[in-house]
Amino acid sequence: MTPARIAELLVPFLGEYEQPEASALFANISTYIDILMRWNSRINLTAIREPEQIVTRHFGESLFLARKLFVGTTPIGGPAGRSPATVVASALADLGSGAGFPGVPIKLWAPSISLTLIESNHKKAAFLGEIIRSLRLTDVNIQNTRAETLPPAAFDVVTLRAVERFDAALPIAARLLKPRGRLALLIGSAQVPQARSILPDTNFSHPFPVPLSTSRVLLMSKPSSQRGPE
Repeated sequence: MTPARIAELLVPFLGEYEQPEASALFANISTYIDILMRWNSRINLTAIREPEQIVTRHFGESLFLARKLFVGTTPIGGPAGRSPATVVASALADLGSGAGFPGVPIKLWAPSISLTLIESNHKKAAFLGEIIRSLRLTDVNIQNTRAETLPPAAFDVVTLRAVERFDAALPIAARLLKPRGRLALLIGSAQVPQARSILPDTNFSHPFPVPLSTSRVLLMSKPSSQRGPE
């Protein structure tokens, strides 16, 4: 798929970005899709097989999270915002990364983050390794292990999307956060009360509806010093 078509499909999630401001982002997504489609014929990385749906469902949702998490940034720092290199210096972990969503697209949006991809499946971890090498990403650590074996309080942000056993995974994700860290959950709207129930002491924002979806939302926690609704 051409970068120009990818840019069109991502407008609901990113708004209009003029070339060449985001040309590197869309070119990297094109490469990513080619590799994903090739690997997906051998191992089950995503049930979505149509490239345009991969763009909107996977990349769109992931980049929507990136924009909300890192407010004021643009992919490579054009006139509409500040450079992520001068704004973002976070350690981010993507728990149950699978095919790399949302962690790798977030890294493409905000290259200065330190990214840890946590994936216990060996074949999926091998795929992630090829993606990182092919896109020439730096400061990315692939942890081919279970998240509960990692040291606690290690990350500024932990993301969670489409994991099995959400009720078990959410407390593990919260354990990985630094004291003022933030959870960023891409979940179904029906899971919002469950998240609040599992982590009753966590101060969550109002859920943000994901564009082009009737049920998907982004639920983020606030730093512990913040109180009250957004």
